[in-house]
Amino acid sequence: RVVLALTSIGYDVTDVGGYNLLKPLADFDKTVWQGINGAIFALIAFDSHDYEIPEAPEGAESQTTREKLIQRIIELELAGGGWSLFGNQADTDITAMAIQALAPYYESNANVKAAVDRALAKLSTMQDSFGSFGSVVSGSSSSTSESCAQVVVALTALGIDPDSDPRFVKNGNSVLDALLSYAVEDGGFKHVASGDINGMATEQGYYALAAYDRFLNDKTSLYDMTDVKIGSEPEQPEPEEEDRTLSDWKGSGITITGKESI
Repeated sequence: RVVLALTSIGYDVTDVGGYNLLKPLADFDKTVWQGINGAIFALIAFDSHDYEIPEAPEGAESQTTREKLIQRIIELELAGGGWSLFGNQADTDITAMAIQALAPYYESNANVKAAVDRALAKLSTMQDSFGSFGSVVSGSSSSTSESCAQVVVALTALGIDPDSDPRFVKNGNSVLDALLSYAVEDGGFKHVASGDINGMATEQGYYALAAYDRFLNDKTSLYDMTDVKIGSEPEQPEPEEEDRTLSDWKGSGITITGKESI
């Protein structure tokens, strides 16, 4: 996540205070120990700017490669299609995130294409009559804005319109319609329809809308940041100078107030 955040604003992630933030991800075993999420987001991070995977840290038993990350995700596919953080029931969020990670390889890797196609078919069956999605990982059967957001990001990564593809429109309600139904009038998103504004829901809702906006305007997908120039730190605004008061200026009895530089 830090690699993605810094890449998006053009920072060199290989030299952050002298540290290469890609280096820890080069240790395959430590990257995937937590489960499928490790493989998913490591792959997304490396592909966010076509980063070269560095040599694994000293003492690492296994070198990370893109092929190994892809294979780990495919190996964890559930029997009925899709993926989950745990258990044998496909989860909307994890399935969508896996699709996001595999999307760059959809056209070039037959195994990836087959797994993603099964995942899309599975997601279509999981959409409710309002166009919304829920998550088994959250421990709730309720539909959530975050699940809708992840599906929007996944579809746009594949070049699929989440507002019109018939697989993701139920009773005239698209997944994009469903996401927008969680929007709060004064800004932000709710987690569930009956809730109030929520921080995580707002974060994911807005970046899903950014993904859709990029899709509509033929830009790179959300996590494809190859259009960002790396190494040119964004301009920082000059801090506003404080007023300073000088009394009895050079014994003149005059008091001067103004900006410090003046």
